[in-house]
Amino acid sequence: MERRRVVITGLGAVTPLGLTATDTWQAVREGRCGIGPITQFDPAEQKVKLAAEVKDFVPENYLPKPEAKRMGRFTQFAVVATKEAMADADFTLAEGEEDRCGVIVSSGIGGLSITEAEHDKGAAKGWDRVSPFYIPTAICNMAAGQIAIHTGFRGMCSCPVTACTGGTNAVGDAFHYIRDGYADVMLCGGTESAVTPLAIGGFTSMKALSQATDPNRASIPFDAERSGFVLGEGAAILLLEELEHAKKRGAKIYAEFVGYGATCDAYHMTAPRADGSGGAKAMAMAIADAGIRPEDVDYINAHGTSTHLNDAGETAAVKTVFGPHAYELAISSTKSMTGHMLGAAGAVEAMISAMTLHDGFIPATIHYAVPDPECDLDVVPNTGREKDVHYALSNSLGFGGHNGSILLKKWEA
Repeated sequence: MERRRVVITGLGAVTPLGLTATDTWQAVREGRCGIGPITQFDPAEQKVKLAAEVKDFVPENYLPKPEAKRMGRFTQFAVVATKEAMADADFTLAEGEEDRCGVIVSSGIGGLSITEAEHDKGAAKGWDRVSPFYIPTAICNMAAGQIAIHTGFRGMCSCPVTACTGGTNAVGDAFHYIRDGYADVMLCGGTESAVTPLAIGGFTSMKALSQATDPNRASIPFDAERSGFVLGEGAAILLLEELEHAKKRGAKIYAEFVGYGATCDAYHMTAPRADGSGGAKAMAMAIADAGIRPEDVDYINAHGTSTHLNDAGETAAVKTVFGPHAYELAISSTKSMTGHMLGAAGAVEAMISAMTLHDGFIPATIHYAVPDPECDLDVVPNTGREKDVHYALSNSLGFGGHNGSILLKKWEA
């Protein structure tokens, strides 16, 4: 089968760092932190007080009020990010076939806040009194469905639900779908909005979240004092195109998508294998898929959650795949700025990796203070750097043992 080339021509985002992809990337370049006190509910009775929330998002600024009311917050984020990605790519269906344009957008939890609210209503007023919009606004796939409705894309429309790997699976699957000839254009990414009492409580009970009260010492990937992740929310959407399709319409190109690998640890519900072997295989698969050498990779946007097991295991995985070159490449975690956005994380980090290649700038791991001998690679501490990057790898490792890696290449016409 002919392998067609795939490029990224549009980006959109709503994140804790900004309400657009442009603003988010600028904040990443400046090393700003999107973590702060929880405002979406009163956390006084809970141990965790911090989250990386999207700030100043008013859905009616982007969507008609009746439409906005019939979408969960996670869907609103995704549709708004899609509008930006489409405009950024300067793409309309007049330049493509609707049946050759598809959508793959992940969400790990979907409309959890809607479930919580409707449960309370049902318990108080009777279960037949819950909203008729409860199900179609809360289910995880509705972000993808609403994107298809808004754009008119009538090709494949899907929603990988693979926990923290979902966003990476979505963009990787979309890449393969175009590369192998099933579509010409795909909108892909991830979205999440789960800063709720139940989600915070659930993650706290399993000891996954940091209970730090200082935003500067809460999400601290690879730092010896790391104590768990900080829950984030938001969305990122990428528009992928087959290369000749993009060139024919004169599209600008951010980066070329060249490799994707996905594996499963098949080991534990939440913990990764300590040796990082599942993640290592995903990285090796992405590199082999691209037909390059490990030594060609300049930068890794790490999963880097700020949990002990993840950061140590991911470091071990990088050493397994890259050998001595592991100490020559840069590996940073932008979750130090965004928190962990669950099903949106891989998509936001794919967007950041594309901009790393486009602008020649490697993001920092901010708030890094105490080195950990188990995480002894170049984590780009505290200050990003200008550097000509040719290949960037982005990793995601999720509950259930899901591992995903994507490989992007600097666009050179």
